[in-house]
Amino acid sequence: MTNIKKIGIAGAGTMGSSMAETFAKYGYEVTLFDIFEEALAKAERLIGINQKTEVTEGLVSEVKSRELMRRIKYTADMKELAEADIVIEAILEKIEVKHDFWEKLSALVREDAILASNTSGLSITKIAEVVDGPERFAGMHWINPPHIIPLIEVIKGEKTSEETAAAVYALAEAVGKKPVIVKDAPGFALNRIQLAILRECLYIVEEGIASPEDVDRVMKYALGVRYACLGPFEVSDHGGLDIFYNIASYLFEDLCNEKKPFGLLADAFEKGEYGVKSQCGFYDYSDGKDEAAIMYRDQMYTKISKCLFGES
Repeated sequence: MTNIKKIGIAGAGTMGSSMAETFAKYGYEVTLFDIFEEALAKAERLIGINQKTEVTEGLVSEVKSRELMRRIKYTADMKELAEADIVIEAILEKIEVKHDFWEKLSALVREDAILASNTSGLSITKIAEVVDGPERFAGMHWINPPHIIPLIEVIKGEKTSEETAAAVYALAEAVGKKPVIVKDAPGFALNRIQLAILRECLYIVEEGIASPEDVDRVMKYALGVRYACLGPFEVSDHGGLDIFYNIASYLFEDLCNEKKPFGLLADAFEKGEYGVKSQCGFYDYSDGKDEAAIMYRDQMYTKISKCLFGES
């Protein structure tokens, strides 16, 4: 595998822009590609917001921040990715869209270039069906916001070589991340856990057990504190597996087992209320509250990361 120096990112949305920012922070040359010029402009603005937070939190000087910004090239021309050592795709989560992109891109880049998808749940094996050289293709699932959250899931498809998986894993470590190797299963590991939590939270609200605001408080001021330090298996060991077994024996039967989106999530989706990106979701983000929410989130995530890991 090639020595990675030049990074190509496809998709200038929330994830792609933040990934580009992370690589630029660690000195990599980054080319951020998107077919929409307005997406590229929005990405540059979002990176600017993120950098404002980093400067405010003392994580980077204004001079270093400007240098970081200059290491990112924005382009709507896919050919600009041709010389990248690795291309990471973060485009629309539809298999036909990813197939179209990868069929074109894998024929454009060098034969020794590593290819990776940031898909949050689509099959890596399925995406790789159109890739020229599927052994060099893997999943590299970053967690929002990528420039702060340490975890990266490295997913091996059926044809992903050990060398490719190792190279992606090493790259994640090179930018200060905490990678894990995950089997190519729907939702991988993180989203299986995350959506199981969300499903029960929606059910709690639907059943009138607690309000959305109080459910969020339960997560932030109890479970969030626990899980920031210990995983669920560790928490259970500390609490006593006999206690957890006894609770599970009656509570599992009462937990939600809905198979389709429902409740507040389904209602918001039908109304086109997608959260911060549309300025309305479970909460209101109009009149500048969207930018304030992003900055607050990043400041809090950064403080937690600095506290636990000594870095963001």
